[in-house]
Amino acid sequence: MDGKKRPEATADQALQAMDRMIALAQFGQHDIAGRLGLNTTDLTCLGFVMEAALAGAPLSAGDLAERARLTTGGVTGVLNRLEKAGYARRLPDPGDRRRVHVVMDESAQERILAVYGPFYARLGSLFADYGPSEIAVLTDWFGRARDAMQESLDEIRAGEDRSGT
Repeated sequence: MDGKKRPEATADQALQAMDRMIALAQFGQHDIAGRLGLNTTDLTCLGFVMEAALAGAPLSAGDLAERARLTTGGVTGVLNRLEKAGYARRLPDPGDRRRVHVVMDESAQERILAVYGPFYARLGSLFADYGPSEIAVLTDWFGRARDAMQESLDEIRAGEDRSGT
């Protein structure tokens, strides 16, 4: 691996560090949502809207409901609050009058980055300590860990127990 010499660590130590980071992130999402005048569900949905905007991909209200695991009524409430707070707008789908696309309000990204910017700057500095092959390993791990988490959550939501207990 390129980059700095790293201390030895076990998988158990890595899992413990990850658990602590996830717990802190959950508290952080609550605090960030409050700072932006939102609740955590609205903030999560705003993240999906922002992700779609940065990708240049249209996001329908139904797609947002699916990603956030909300009912159509639930996502309507989220969109009402995001519009009222000036973070998102609904636009009619030109190809289907029954659908709407959710887009970022022009001023929203600046307001969001004012809160997230210092955190992302710190992460950028942290990543600068790693070489390209180390970042590739981290990226691979995050993607595969996300897939494993999704599979586990799907099982939990379905009421399955595959632990053998």
